[in-house]
Amino acid sequence: MKIGASTLAGMEYNLEKTLDFIEGLGLEYAELVHQYPSENVSLDLLESYNLKYSIHAPFMDVNIASLQDKSRINSINQIKNSIDFANKIDAEAVVVHPGLISFLANKYFKKEVIDTANQSMIELGDYSKDLGVMTTFENMPAFDSMIYQDMNKLHDILSENDLHMTLDIGHANHAGYSADGMIFDSIKHVHIHDNFGDDDTHLALGEGSIDLKRVVNNLESKSYDGIYMIEVNDYDSIKKSYKYIIENF
Repeated sequence: MKIGASTLAGMEYNLEKTLDFIEGLGLEYAELVHQYPSENVSLDLLESYNLKYSIHAPFMDVNIASLQDKSRINSINQIKNSIDFANKIDAEAVVVHPGLISFLANKYFKKEVIDTANQSMIELGDYSKDLGVMTTFENMPAFDSMIYQDMNKLHDILSENDLHMTLDIGHANHAGYSADGMIFDSIKHVHIHDNFGDDDTHLALGEGSIDLKRVVNNLESKSYDGIYMIEVNDYDSIKKSYKYIIENF
């Protein structure tokens, strides 16, 4: 079982401190949140650790589903920069959010937003394939501004275009999916955290109500061989989650 942790847990600290913590726990993988304050990352710093990496492309002020051409193109270019960086460091995967929908677009232009998101995902997927990078697209939690909360529709567009999904287990639970209902053949990367279904709280594993054992067993029965990336809020939650994995899987 490949286990890692996201640097999301240490956003308020410098990256070195968070990587020190992740490596110190004995984890093999770290997912770099490639946006402020870690928009520019030293290759020498990364190479100083005995870690393998994945990249979470920027999601702050980024929207690949924007109907405003300049905003969408800027977002695409920021994510392509993350894909280029992933190529440099031989990252295991790149994670991308499929986009947002504004309240006005949600009322009048929902189909156009989804079509734009699909076109952007295909463009980014093609760009990644040319570089030999695996870019994945993440299912979203049940917030009004988020598109592709519907994992079935996300899986369909990804499968049709030979693209891949990051399964975010907490997001899927928040969107109402059961442990059996959140498993798809397009899944190549996993974010693992817990919640009670009422909010996207990114709790330590075992502190919410998700049947995590069943989710993992279902993935393993599908021969999933990607990383389980712990994506929680703080260092202590990484530690608790890693302990939970060791004791339960």
